[in-house]
Amino acid sequence: MAIHAMIDLETLDTGPSATVLTLGAVKFDPYTAKEPYAELYVKLDIDEQDRLGRTVSDSTIEWWGKQDAAIQEEAFSPDNRITVGQTLDQLNKWIVGVDQIWAQGYGFDITMLEDMYRKAGRPIPWNFWQVRDSRTLFGVLKEDPRKKMQQNLHNALEDSRWQAKGVQIAYRDLGLA
Repeated sequence: MAIHAMIDLETLDTGPSATVLTLGAVKFDPYTAKEPYAELYVKLDIDEQDRLGRTVSDSTIEWWGKQDAAIQEEAFSPDNRITVGQTLDQLNKWIVGVDQIWAQGYGFDITMLEDMYRKAGRPIPWNFWQVRDSRTLFGVLKEDPRKKMQQNLHNALEDSRWQAKGVQIAYRDLGLA
């Protein structure tokens, strides 16, 4: 069984040093239709990231203001936030045994996490050749497979789940499953 991971972040900027609100991740087998499993969801301490020099953009704050109120509440609630160090520790343990790491788009989620690891003085727990881009994969299909099933947009855990399911559908439709 192939073990792939899908990681999604919700952030306060779009650059590599963005402040991260939440991280959601699931493991999945792209060659089957089995449900994603082994969920990881963390809410990062926003004030700590500010002190560490992570960034916030006015345009991203404005964008968040247009999102569903329940999604905003989940993303911005101060409850259960943990430090950057605790987040990286949890992700390091969670990612053990993963063959490929997916995210939606080059230069966003993975780039931000790699920046966070570097600034924390920690080694990145994956190799560059393990990283995959679901946006590019979905772009070769006639239609983005998430469009018919996706719900709770901009919840990092939900987005990672739908993106993983989309990869499974893409593999099937491309004859890779």
